[in-house]
Amino acid sequence: MPMPTPTVRSVSKRNVSPRVFQALLNMDVDNLAECTEEEIRAVMPCLARMSLIGPLDQSAECAQSRRMVFKILSGREIVNSIVGLLSIDFHTLEVDVKKEQMLRQKLGNQTEDSVLIQSLSNSYALEFERSDPTRRLRLFLSELLTLMAQSKEMRPETTYKSSELLDQEIYFDEVADVLCVALAELTILLPITEVAEALLRTLHGPSFICRIVANMPDTFNEVCQSLISNGERFEEESFLGRARLETLRSLCRMCPNQILMIRLKCVEMCRMPALAIFLSLDYASGQKMIKADKIQTQLGDVVPFISGLLLGGDANIRTWFSVFIKNGQKRHDRTTALQTLREELLRSLQSFVQMAADEPLPDRCAVDASALLRLYCALKGIAGMKLFDEEGGLLLQLITCRPPPTEAGLRFVALGLCMLMACPSLIALPEQEQRGFSWVKFLVREESYFEKSPASSSGKCMETARSSFGEMLLLMAIHFHSGQLSAVCDLVCSTLGMRLLLRPASTARMKVAFTQDIFPEQVVTSHAVRVPVTPGLNADVAGFLPVHCIYQLLKSRAFSKHRVPIKNWVYRQLCESRPPLHPLLPSLVEVYVSSILTLTPSKNQQNQSAGSIDIGHDPISEEEIRVVFANSFSKNVRRASTDGQEHSVTAQLLLLYYALLYEDTRLTQVKNYLVAGINIKTYSQSFFADLPIRYLISQAEKEQHLYAGLFSPLLRLLATHFPQLCLVEDWMYEVNDSRMSSLCSPHGSVPTCSSQTVFQAFTDVAGCPAPAMLLMQKLLAMPPKSLWQIAHTFISHFRSILDDAVPRQVQEMYRQVWLKLNSILPRQLWVMTANAVRLQLSLEDCPPPTLTQDHLTFDPLHVLRCDPRVFRCPPAMQIVLYMLKAWLGASRTHLSRHLLDKPLFGPVAAQGPGNLAGVTSDSEREELKMALIAAQESSVVQIVLELCLQTPEDEANDQRLSELREIQSIVCSFLHQLFIADPNLVKLVHFQGYPSALLPLTTQGIPSMHICLDFLPELLAQPIIGDLAKQLFAVDLISHLSLQYALPRSFNVARLAVNTLSTLLSVLPSNGRTEIYLPALPALVRIATAFPPLVDDIVSFLVQLGRVCLSQSCLHGSYDHRIVSSLLRQLDHEMVVDEEEEMEEAKAVTEKIKVEPVQPPEDYCPMEVDIKKEREEGELEEGELPDAKTNNPPSNPSAAPVIPVDSKSKAIDFSPSSDLSVPFTPTQIRQLFKLLPESSLMGAEVSRTFSQLCNKAILHKKIY
Repeated sequence: MPMPTPTVRSVSKRNVSPRVFQALLNMDVDNLAECTEEEIRAVMPCLARMSLIGPLDQSAECAQSRRMVFKILSGREIVNSIVGLLSIDFHTLEVDVKKEQMLRQKLGNQTEDSVLIQSLSNSYALEFERSDPTRRLRLFLSELLTLMAQSKEMRPETTYKSSELLDQEIYFDEVADVLCVALAELTILLPITEVAEALLRTLHGPSFICRIVANMPDTFNEVCQSLISNGERFEEESFLGRARLETLRSLCRMCPNQILMIRLKCVEMCRMPALAIFLSLDYASGQKMIKADKIQTQLGDVVPFISGLLLGGDANIRTWFSVFIKNGQKRHDRTTALQTLREELLRSLQSFVQMAADEPLPDRCAVDASALLRLYCALKGIAGMKLFDEEGGLLLQLITCRPPPTEAGLRFVALGLCMLMACPSLIALPEQEQRGFSWVKFLVREESYFEKSPASSSGKCMETARSSFGEMLLLMAIHFHSGQLSAVCDLVCSTLGMRLLLRPASTARMKVAFTQDIFPEQVVTSHAVRVPVTPGLNADVAGFLPVHCIYQLLKSRAFSKHRVPIKNWVYRQLCESRPPLHPLLPSLVEVYVSSILTLTPSKNQQNQSAGSIDIGHDPISEEEIRVVFANSFSKNVRRASTDGQEHSVTAQLLLLYYALLYEDTRLTQVKNYLVAGINIKTYSQSFFADLPIRYLISQAEKEQHLYAGLFSPLLRLLATHFPQLCLVEDWMYEVNDSRMSSLCSPHGSVPTCSSQTVFQAFTDVAGCPAPAMLLMQKLLAMPPKSLWQIAHTFISHFRSILDDAVPRQVQEMYRQVWLKLNSILPRQLWVMTANAVRLQLSLEDCPPPTLTQDHLTFDPLHVLRCDPRVFRCPPAMQIVLYMLKAWLGASRTHLSRHLLDKPLFGPVAAQGPGNLAGVTSDSEREELKMALIAAQESSVVQIVLELCLQTPEDEANDQRLSELREIQSIVCSFLHQLFIADPNLVKLVHFQGYPSALLPLTTQGIPSMHICLDFLPELLAQPIIGDLAKQLFAVDLISHLSLQYALPRSFNVARLAVNTLSTLLSVLPSNGRTEIYLPALPALVRIATAFPPLVDDIVSFLVQLGRVCLSQSCLHGSYDHRIVSSLLRQLDHEMVVDEEEEMEEAKAVTEKIKVEPVQPPEDYCPMEVDIKKEREEGELEEGELPDAKTNNPPSNPSAAPVIPVDSKSKAIDFSPSSDLSVPFTPTQIRQLFKLLPESSLMGAEVSRTFSQLCNKAILHKKIY
């Protein structure tokens, strides 16, 4: 390859030979001895210095090498001058150099005064020629220091620095010797990188730098990296950049094996792109010529290197090189790197066109030609390079040449077609356009041409490549027909592997050619349906596939428009799917379902009178889907291999997704079909019941990386239409695979089991449980398909584990096996289980009817009509409640589906044979559905709550009590889930009511019971119509909730309950008071325990209640009620007197002298102090209240006197209490209610309640 003319003059004959440099770098003295005298001359300073330095290595090999060096130097006269240079006093010289540098710093780089040179009688050149070695060194160092000082000035360089000493070519060798000796001896004062930067500005700078590096080969990388890092981003635009470029190229010629490393440094630093190109071309020229049919090309790795810069992932590198290409086009100098590169690329284009002139392009050259096409696309589309006419013509000739019928040829053709789309300027002229379109028609017409591939290229890869190209053509035509230019652009960009921008104006002619001349829409649809499906389609199959074309045609409804059936193709392709799932298959299913069920106005009008419509795409039949699921859980398990199972799971998941999506879309448009009079196929519920939906979704969940695009939408549809298959427990259950691995035999076989073995193991499970336990361990290790074969036999023995004598471990293992079966075909398992545990009728000749899925869906309460022993067997109860929750969800979904499937259409009579309820609107139907669901679920709640009540059998057996506690915990967890799912159910159940004995259980065991606080005020406000049960239930519930949730909201509701009881006291008759207040007294104690601030209100209410009871007793008692009445009036009078005395005392305090009164502490209570004192003296027991006999005398001597009463009655001291926070003292309250006759049950309960409240009040005072 001819090298470009250098930008600066250099001494080419002085260049260092690569052989000498490599030998010196490796210290290969033998190779040095074989070099010529001219080659050795460049490294003579290094060899002379080596000969003068004593070696540290005293080995024979080193001595031999040293003798060889002496031999090389012997007889050469120039050695004497170099030895003279090496023999001077460098210590003195070093001191003078330091002084010179300091002097130049002080004088601002002025050279009039110098320490190295005192006086010059002649010019530098003559002085250098006539001086001794010492003065020569001083002269050169003076000149070099001047250059180094000037190089540090920040001034633009337009030309090289003139130097009389360094510019003379006749003195080059002598100056180079002095330079090498100075750098070797004064390394610290003269850093080689700074010296190199200074020498760049001289005429022979590149040659001097090469001589330095040649004599100091270990500095090669250091010098190169320094030159690159100090270089410009675009070096051809300045004089210094061109000098740097030439220097680095010369260094790389001296050491060719470092070319790629230096090029890499340029790319990493984003510096000197021209150097990177020149180095690539230099490296290619240094390699062996690549012969291709006697035509030589010298591109080497230039094409992949530049393609990597433009198509790589580093945006900074891509931008840097693109700017270089754009700027390079503005320069018309033929010596630029870009122009040199284009000439080489053009030469390669010519060679490829010549090879394909008379015969197909050789297969070995098709790959290189494809890479060249991609490079031109990148240069034009990314870097913005404008193609010359000659380049465009050769590119079109290369694209339209006959490709080889191989995989590489198909790839070349695909790139060529996309390049015509990306570079429309290639077919700008009419003759060019005609040639391009004729070539495309040839590709479409001559499909058999690519089937003539040789045996070495045939096979699966060739088929895939041929299919990919055909589908790319078809897909491009489809996008043009639908006007999706962005899709065409994406297709072109993905084929070329780069992001380009296609403008509508530039592709308009190509669109017309594709849509009218090459691929009309009728041709596209008829051709697409004949394309064979891709066998074993998965995500690893790359390229453009038939599924891409079918997807686009379905999306544009082209098949429906031209009445082309596509069902069989879609079905075959879904059956041929393999893991990992191809990302387009879920979208294919979606557009296929949409094309079946989505109505268009035209179709609607055409078929309105017919009553049915031929949409053009038949749905996949149930029989065809069953074929795919036929071997899922068949008896012949061993025939299915592992690979077959994986493959079938992918196809089954796709067909399951199709069926669910079909039903989901159909249900949303049922009314539209009725309006249009269209009959649409429906998949029956029995069909879905036979599909292993739960097993498939669990497989997809375990291997989400294989079914990432399908799992989420499939789970959404499943949760909508089959919520019973998406319970939380299902996702939490995991099969223990470790058991299976531990039970496997050394040969890898898995355990097997027969129905007879199951029958024998459960024959006497209560008396001998060991066989059953061993059997269930084996069942847990069996694979799902083998386990399901014996599911019916296993479930038929459900009753055998309900006996009290059966060990708990057997019951737990039975539940684990049941859960594993539940992960396969849960709905069939639930039906078998419900039939196995059904309640046996007393009449043996009348067996219960066999339940089906329809029975359990219509009435989930069938699950609870089972053997009563289930309700005291916790593992069995868990299974029953799980099934109950699942069938409740199925029932809700069934009712919603029924409303969607049978919408109201047309005028509806208010009431008739088919409309007994008189429903006339969808809102009424929805209300009836919600009412039915609420009634159904509330019945379930009431039944399971009653199961928690303790029976006499439970009391007689401690084990039954323990089981009852566990059953209650299981039921509470079940109810909590129901209440959280539907909070309105909580309100309904508590408005209905349930035994109050269960309130402690529900409030403590169900975390969601706090919901009741929202509607309890409404429950308290229920009208009183002869029954106070609701109010009493509400008060009892409030008291338990107050203990469980001591919250501000609970406090408000509790206060409302107390106020409600106070209000009812004045309106209820005597029998009503006994009915509500007597059972409510324990609730008041609980409320006071939870909220001590309500003690005052409760005590006031009880005093009022006591008065009412006393009044009632006086009417029917044997003592003088007037005495009691007068006592009560006196009690009221003393309270008024106490209030007046307190007001007078407060007024008197304000009139006293200004003395700070001592206030008692806030918690001071005289009565409590007295009580405490009595307890310390032993007169009172802990928790006992003071009686009348031990009551302290009143502290106020002016208190009202005690009124004497009859001796038959007890004396009551109504002196004012010191604790004004409660209306009366405990002694007064107790004595008050002792007036009531002993036969008064209400009075006794009220008195007992008072005692408890007083204790709590005193304790509250002490604490707070």
